[in-house]
Amino acid sequence: MSGQSTRRQILAATAALAASAMAGAKLKAQRATPASQPFPEVKVLVFDTFGTVVDWRGQIIAEGEQLSKMKGLKIDWPAFADEWRGAYGPSMNKVRSGELPWTKLDVLHRMSLDTLLAKHGIASALTETEKAQFNRVWHRGRPWPDSVAGLTRMKARFTIAPLSNGNLSLLTNMAKTGGLPWDCILGAELVRHYKPDPEVYLSPVQFFDLTPPEVMMVAAHQTDLQGPKRLGLRTAYVHRPYEGGSAGTAPMPAAGTFDLIANDLREVATLLAT
Repeated sequence: MSGQSTRRQILAATAALAASAMAGAKLKAQRATPASQPFPEVKVLVFDTFGTVVDWRGQIIAEGEQLSKMKGLKIDWPAFADEWRGAYGPSMNKVRSGELPWTKLDVLHRMSLDTLLAKHGIASALTETEKAQFNRVWHRGRPWPDSVAGLTRMKARFTIAPLSNGNLSLLTNMAKTGGLPWDCILGAELVRHYKPDPEVYLSPVQFFDLTPPEVMMVAAHQTDLQGPKRLGLRTAYVHRPYEGGSAGTAPMPAAGTFDLIANDLREVATLLAT
């Protein structure tokens, strides 16, 4: 074999290797481009918090039981937690109707708590300091086991934030206590409206200069996704059948009801390719 022929073979082999490497790099780049990912238009994910990200009910029961031990109270704390949560919607409706001026959730929770303490005959058993501390139990909701890991994965691709009826101090304290990795805090207090008012759902669109399809609302309550869906936001449902306790029976929505339907936040992260 002549030296010239050998050089030709070397050059041909080198060219083939280079072409193969370039093709591989191009394929890898194509796989990594946002256009090939699910929902490539979505830039911001916003989350309901109570029930979706944290277990509000379990925390109320745990802290209530601590109060019972300290004070010798005999209270059915699971029922108490459900009553307190049951006052949530009606108290916000007083703000929506104009019966109350804008009132942040901490204050509405305290109004409901005072009513319940009196109803159960234990108002005089707690000091003002103890009442105020117990009212902030909503600041200390425990993340579900999948929440922090799922959010951390989603944060790698998206801007993530709560979009809750909770006030800013509540949501900030919840994040610090539970290690929730939000990029920022969004919520009702910023626009002085409570969900399901459209002003709340459209606020991340306005704050981030986006269009509705560039924002996805994630929630464990179908009623919290119907409004955003009508407004053009993307929607993701997270199934939390035990939010209301071990006997929880929350039905899974029918396929196609929302853009994503998942069993937990880790699965949402997987469906979003993060």
